[in-house]
Amino acid sequence: MAYFFTRQGDRGKSKIDKNKIAKDSPVIEALGELDELNSLIGLIKNFLPKKYRQKFILIQNALFIIQANISHLIYPKFNPPSLDQSLIKELEDEILYIEKNIKITPSFIIPGTTTNSGWLDYVRAVTRRVERRIVALNKKFKLNKDILSYLNRLSSYFYALARYLTYKSRRKEIKPWY
Repeated sequence: MAYFFTRQGDRGKSKIDKNKIAKDSPVIEALGELDELNSLIGLIKNFLPKKYRQKFILIQNALFIIQANISHLIYPKFNPPSLDQSLIKELEDEILYIEKNIKITPSFIIPGTTTNSGWLDYVRAVTRRVERRIVALNKKFKLNKDILSYLNRLSSYFYALARYLTYKSRRKEIKPWY
């Protein structure tokens, strides 16, 4: 028995339980974007100092909870877990900690001052794309507001962490010149 492919082709449809959904449906698109984000976070956590790895695993798990909630839109029999508001609070607390420990000048910066900040700048941009996709999905299907809040704070957290790690490296970030 093959587990990685069906030998029949999927004819442009994804299967969730017994439901076949077009791969270009907004729900499948959102699930794919979340999968990409989760995979990117899985890569990045291995480049960061060890103290961030467990945090990133918790973030990855939260993304699985969000995916379960999105999947519920096309598989209503499934009862997805809810995204705990404490996860949003944890991100906010992390961001506040960083803000207290470094001076952030409100300005654009050229991404990638260090390898770690470059990866975090990249994952922040991907998180924003996912957030836009979920906002569009929310217009069609009313999602739990905590999902949107979490993704918004997550991108802010990645931005703040990139600035913090750059600060700790004592490297100076470059602002764009216009």
